[in-house]
Amino acid sequence: MQRIKYITGILCAALLFTACKNVLDLHPQGNYTTGNYWRNQSDAVDGITGIYNILLEEDFTGFNEFVFNNCSDDQVRGGDHDYDAAIESFSYDASTYSVRVGWRWKYELINRANNALIYIPKITDIDAAIKNRCLGEARFLRAFAYWRLLLIYGEVPVITTENVTAGNYNQPKKSISEIRALIENDLLEAANLLPETYSSNDKGRVSKGTAWGLLCKFYLYGDQLDKAIEYGSKVTGNAHYALAPNYQDNFSVATGNNTEMLLAVQTLDGAGYSDFSTYHAPRAWGGWSFFYPTKSLVDEFENGDPRKDICIMKPGDRINIGTETATYTADLSWSGYHYNKFTSWKPSGGLNYSLKTPLLRSADVYLLVAEAKIRKSGPGAGDAEIMAVRKRAAASLPAVSGADMKALMHERRVELCGENERHQDLIRWDKAKLVDIAAIYKQPKLAYNGAEITRGGAARTFQRPKHYYFPLPQTDIDRSKGVLVQNPNY
Repeated sequence: MQRIKYITGILCAALLFTACKNVLDLHPQGNYTTGNYWRNQSDAVDGITGIYNILLEEDFTGFNEFVFNNCSDDQVRGGDHDYDAAIESFSYDASTYSVRVGWRWKYELINRANNALIYIPKITDIDAAIKNRCLGEARFLRAFAYWRLLLIYGEVPVITTENVTAGNYNQPKKSISEIRALIENDLLEAANLLPETYSSNDKGRVSKGTAWGLLCKFYLYGDQLDKAIEYGSKVTGNAHYALAPNYQDNFSVATGNNTEMLLAVQTLDGAGYSDFSTYHAPRAWGGWSFFYPTKSLVDEFENGDPRKDICIMKPGDRINIGTETATYTADLSWSGYHYNKFTSWKPSGGLNYSLKTPLLRSADVYLLVAEAKIRKSGPGAGDAEIMAVRKRAAASLPAVSGADMKALMHERRVELCGENERHQDLIRWDKAKLVDIAAIYKQPKLAYNGAEITRGGAARTFQRPKHYYFPLPQTDIDRSKGVLVQNPNY
């Protein structure tokens, strides 16, 4: 199955190269700017592909986005980054590396999307359906960047096409309601413009289902339960976005681009490279060992749940590392575990970088709909959606009946483990007074043998409302010369 071929040269605010037949075969064709690049359909399609390229960045979804989930009870930091330790212990400040590096790439994604939204409407040499699709992709990707900024930082500057046209980029923070209004408008417009599905040549591009799925999440986080159900049901009721037949399909090179994968980073071994798998794999087997599951997460899986073995490497497990089948031992990690679901090896040896990084799956949307229904109508209202996810995992798992929020929380934790949802789930539920996040984070993180993990395992202090958001990067506050104001409590 062919994927989006990311342009790995320069395709940013000023495009320097045209598209090529091979992503590694770039030939200069002249000097282009945003003013003279957007000439025809080929330029539009390639320009949009260049927006997706941002998702490959190490300091965005290639690694740094997933550092924020070290705050959760699901995983403990690995590696040698002292600034990741600050994230995990809630001792970070506005100068902490992990706080600031992703900011740049989210705004770069917004910048590229804004340029597409300015220039593509002016192109006349383009098929109408392709034009609409490109504009829908730009709308969605801009919304996605603002969504991540909103979850991480709260109030942030908003840069729109009007700011780009006027060259006025130094903007103050907008209120959360203003940012939400922009995200909502972009996602609704994207849903109108995007196709429901794609041919094999364009698998990996965002669809109506991707926009509907993010709208479901967006509305649930805003406590708009009816709208979360409405838009989530557009995904759960559409065969184009059906759950993959097997859970493992989502974490396999051959089947990663399935109907369930609403949004994923489209890496391609030898071409479009992301560090994601490297950061998750054991050092002894070619990785960097930066994310370790905790005993609490591993114990959350029920007996007989096949997702446990798919998701987690445990002492004694036999792991196919391409050239051999190796035995996993506890000394490979500080916790005695690794994530298995994010690793794959080539038969010739070495990590297989064609494995996708999942950013939004239909299973996530099923469980968001279930949550909205339970919170609106009470236990049992979300049974159908929860059971769809459980039955896909294994028909032998006990059926749920009258499932309450505790059952919903369990299902999200095991289904989505490691996918950068747990910390934000806990924050959402804490704000709704469904859990006590401070009490959860007061518990130490334990290794496979029940001992406190020696690095990163100590109990943490979560302060409300301070730690609902991270501080804005101090470098950008300084650059604004007083226009940008730091978040409260920092």
